Amino acid sequence: MSIAQSLLPEFDQEMAMTRTILESVPTDRNDWQPHPKSYSMEKLALHLANLPSWTRLTLTVDEFDMNPTGEEPAPPRMLTTTEALLAEFDKNVAEARMVIAATTDETMFTDWSLLSGGETVFTAPKVGVLRSFVMNHIVHHRAQLGVYLRLNDIPVPMTYGPTADFS
Repeated sequence: MSIAQSLLPEFDQEMAMTRTILESVPTDRNDWQPHPKSYSMEKLALHLANLPSWTRLTLTVDEFDMNPTGEEPAPPRMLTTTEALLAEFDKNVAEARMVIAATTDETMFTDWSLLSGGETVFTAPKVGVLRSFVMNHIVHHRAQLGVYLRLNDIPVPMTYGPTADFS
């Protein structure tokens, strides 16, 4: 069994659980944030919906500069509906799954580097980056969004097991 084939069941499970959290995001609370230094509900949900797209960056190129010198940052995106959020997430998940499935073991062990302004932040094998920088990153922000839901009295869906709202 290839590395990609061994990762896909976990990927599918994590993406399904992430989708259930995103389904609960209300667009009438886009500006809500638990602290001034925290993401707003909208920014966190959009970040979570976008994270699967990092799979292509991780597995098809050898480095990515998150703050390229001399380039203007992308304009902020806006969340208009939960349906649009889910469509973005679903598109990114489908593409990520195809990229994972097509990646050879040899490529999985190739080094990948994250840069910021041309400086290396870290370098690791692509398989490790996929697990930590993409999949674990998604799990982290999914949990964070679950806290946002709880603080807004929105039922928190089950992930690894029952929540206070669903058993």
